Amino acid sequence: FIVVVAVNSTLLTINAGDYIFYTDWAWTSFVVFSISQTLMLVVGATYYLTFTGVPGTATYYALIMTVYTWIAKGAWFALGYPYDFIVTPVWLPSAMLLDLAYWATKKNKHSLILFGGVLCGMSLPLFNMVNLITVADPLETAFKYPRPTLPPYMTPIEPQVGKFYNSPVALGAGAGAVLACTFAALGCKLNTW
Repeated sequence: FIVVVAVNSTLLTINAGDYIFYTDWAWTSFVVFSISQTLMLVVGATYYLTFTGVPGTATYYALIMTVYTWIAKGAWFALGYPYDFIVTPVWLPSAMLLDLAYWATKKNKHSLILFGGVLCGMSLPLFNMVNLITVADPLETAFKYPRPTLPPYMTPIEPQVGKFYNSPVALGAGAGAVLACTFAALGCKLNTW
């Protein structure tokens, strides 16, 4: 069951680097993908952590996700996608914070949900932005590897200047901090069924 959770969460987050192609929607996509990654990481990692009761297994879970992603995106690289496009391990430091919250509070599940959830939710968009900064320039990449078609809902619109203070990291971190607590609680609940 743990392997199934890890595989499925990886599949759901595997295209989270795709925002570099949506040049006109990069910030919007960044926020959405950051939140989706946070939620998939936190529910699986919390489940894994409370299932074993051993601090460190959340990080191990993130490592499994990372390796699975490298394997899958390695296939994309073989098909001609840029190497930069292969996601860097942004999940690991956030998972380490989950482990830290669990360990520091002497395996208190409620602290894991509240503190760990907030730490994980707030940190992942930050690490994801580091990931974005280290990849190739989005415009350059978009012109090198053009999409043949663009879905109607992705049609570029004029940017909303100043909306959300023009900070996708802050928006992603704020939303992630709230939602990750809920998903951490879900991860704990999965062990009581």
